[in-house]
Amino acid sequence: MALLSSTEVGLLRHAATMRLGAAGAESNVAIGVRRLGLPAAWMGRVGDDELGRLVLAKLRGEQVDVDAAVLDGGGPTGLMIKEQRTADIARVVYHRRHSAGSRLEPRDLDEARIRAARVLHLTGITPALGASARAAVHAAIDVAAGAGTLVSLDFNYRAALWSAEEAAAELRDLTGRADLAALGPRHAVVKRGPAGAVAVVDGTPHTVPAPRVRERGLPGHRGRLRRLRGHRARGLGGAPDLGGAAPPRALERHRHPLTAAVGAAAARLQGRRGPPPIGVPGVAGWG
Repeated sequence: MALLSSTEVGLLRHAATMRLGAAGAESNVAIGVRRLGLPAAWMGRVGDDELGRLVLAKLRGEQVDVDAAVLDGGGPTGLMIKEQRTADIARVVYHRRHSAGSRLEPRDLDEARIRAARVLHLTGITPALGASARAAVHAAIDVAAGAGTLVSLDFNYRAALWSAEEAAAELRDLTGRADLAALGPRHAVVKRGPAGAVAVVDGTPHTVPAPRVRERGLPGHRGRLRRLRGHRARGLGGAPDLGGAAPPRALERHRHPLTAAVGAAAARLQGRRGPPPIGVPGVAGWG
């Protein structure tokens, strides 16, 4: 996504000059990984226009692999306009309806890159852009799960993109399929399969054992408790039930810190009204 930002404090209509650049949550992660000396790739769609070429040029300048990026002649590159209303308050406006990024689809994915990567990083922005982009996210996770590639998810919830109810349901589903979930600046979840999970809340780690479930209708096992094994594709990654069907506020009251963290984040989605989204639609994988 391209970025236009005013260079002075005040209403945008009074700005004499604007600064042109690029922005995006996934691309920021890819750039950070490269600066740590690790290889990184970015996949997504940009418009077949000057702004799209600007975004790709910025990523190439940071040595991020963008060979799998798609230039889309059917939609423009998304644009973010940033206005510095006061020294401390910025206002952001987005122009991304029908943008190239919203047209991302499963066939755009470079499955070989995902399989070769150690980590596939996704954010909650991409599935919010539309049905095809959401399908691409789930397709990428399917490929990663089959290859043993770790899946990292950053919620990055933005109220301007989708309703709180829709976001809560989708993000709960994606959290169940991810190995690492960043719920916000102070919450993170690391799932460890049958070893349980670790939730970091306000800098404090909480270890949660894998849950035990009652198996019903199985010969020789009626009424017995067995330890639940991890299965990312079904959202059972060895962590306590993340509430695919439970009301978020019920999750908030759950005794486990892990589900409390997830539930609290989901509950905030139901009433939160925040700034519009920031991020380049797509996925980043590095290996």
